[in-house]
Amino acid sequence: MSARNKELANLLLAAVVASAAFASVSIAQSGLASVRWLGYVGVVFGLYLVGHLVARVAVPWADPTLLPLAGLLTAIGLTVIYRLGPGDARRQALWVALGVAAFAATLLWLRWDYRVLERYKYLFGVSAVVLLLLPSVPGLGYRVNGVNLWVRIGAFQFQPGELAKIFLIVFLAGYLRDKRESLAQGRLKDLGPLLAIWGAAMLVLVQTSDLGSALLNFGIFLAMVYAATGRVLYVGVGLTLFVAGSAALYNALSRVQQRVTVWLHPWTDEKVHCAINGKLEYRQNCDSYQLVKSLYSIANGGYGGTGLGKGTFETVDGAPLIPYLKTDFVYSALAQELGLIGAAAVLLLFMVAVARGMRIALIAQDGFSKLLATGLTFGLALQTFIIVGGVLRVVPLTGITLPFVSYGGSSIISNFVLLALLMLVSNRASASAAERL
Repeated sequence: MSARNKELANLLLAAVVASAAFASVSIAQSGLASVRWLGYVGVVFGLYLVGHLVARVAVPWADPTLLPLAGLLTAIGLTVIYRLGPGDARRQALWVALGVAAFAATLLWLRWDYRVLERYKYLFGVSAVVLLLLPSVPGLGYRVNGVNLWVRIGAFQFQPGELAKIFLIVFLAGYLRDKRESLAQGRLKDLGPLLAIWGAAMLVLVQTSDLGSALLNFGIFLAMVYAATGRVLYVGVGLTLFVAGSAALYNALSRVQQRVTVWLHPWTDEKVHCAINGKLEYRQNCDSYQLVKSLYSIANGGYGGTGLGKGTFETVDGAPLIPYLKTDFVYSALAQELGLIGAAAVLLLFMVAVARGMRIALIAQDGFSKLLATGLTFGLALQTFIIVGGVLRVVPLTGITLPFVSYGGSSIISNFVLLALLMLVSNRASASAAERL
């Protein structure tokens, strides 16, 4: 069976799973067995079928599991979002459609040779910094939940940091491919442009208080430097700088102090100062309210979950129990309704995607392709760990999204572009291997 036929078979399997999930939510909400969910599943499957047909033309040798994995993850996300609010699910479906369009456009644009991106590595590096700076521009950016993440132009709003992450990976892949030998030999002067772009990006992220993206980009930077040079020394120096920078930020920024305190001590027996209203409150009723309710939600799911559509996410008055549930805390909703078993299965989907991405990096024939695939895959893995770890209280909570699952257009579109780039690298590597045989 060809790679694309395997992909189609996997998409059909994902459609069956999505159908069962949508049917469960529909029955739980209405109490009746209805076929109205078939329309939602049909639309989503049709979108991925279009993406599959474009992949047949543009990347016939690409990995056959990546697109179905993305399809299954977005279907899970759409199911949970539909369960929380049908109107949001319709908007999310529109974003998925735009994401598939971006996926197809990227494949068709770069199908002849994606390595042309390497020629413009400095342009991508500078563009990443500019994108990260946009939320700080007066009149464009605006603050949500204490963080400058968004840019609003009229009725249109987006999160430029999601695209900046991909631009930064392209820059790092191009620059490290060019300088990997000198860096491996310890020629520190070649670190100048690298540190300049990365340092500017970090300063902008700190200035906008987007510490989650700062951690994500820092991790990608260290991983790609190690992949290019193989020198543990750079990783050690980077981690030392990270610890020192974290201590400095903790002392300088009250927001960082608040996040660490909420992480380490979410419950208090005595009332403490509440940063939200300036009064004395139990921390679990104020600063850590969101995290504590999320942990209760996960605990309520137990091993098997309450069942799709049967979770408790609102008070008796209809107020949401967990603020920003469909974006930052969608994993806690999954954990309650699917239980430990289902939530672990979702993480396994991400693990399979990461494993396939690293395999692509291993079989790639040139340095740029290897580093590009490594950066994209590690970025996906680290972003998943940061958001899930924050929800589970393994690491301090940040405001980044769960790839392909959380509600939000910027995240969906950028992740589909990431998926297209991985498939382009996979297609070239597999085609070259087939020619040698």
